[in-house]
Amino acid sequence: MKVNKKLRDTIFQIIDNQIKMDDPAETALTLKRLMKNGYSEFESKQLIGQALAVELFYAMKKKSPYNQERYITNLKILPKEPIE
Repeated sequence: MKVNKKLRDTIFQIIDNQIKMDDPAETALTLKRLMKNGYSEFESKQLIGQALAVELFYAMKKKSPYNQERYITNLKILPKEPIE
């Protein structure tokens, strides 16, 4: 599967902004938890990106507003696959 590096970089930038702004705080907590469990920073951000991608999908394809509750739930279950 070919990786869209521009999209990945954009998602990583969103994650970095969430961590910097501590909003939601669960993003930084999830990054730390995943890294403590043996995932690299890059792998951890890829996993967090999966949860973020769910929200982007709903916003773009289904015209739904950002659902922070669903996003946080998906962060908490990582590394399991996010639920929709």
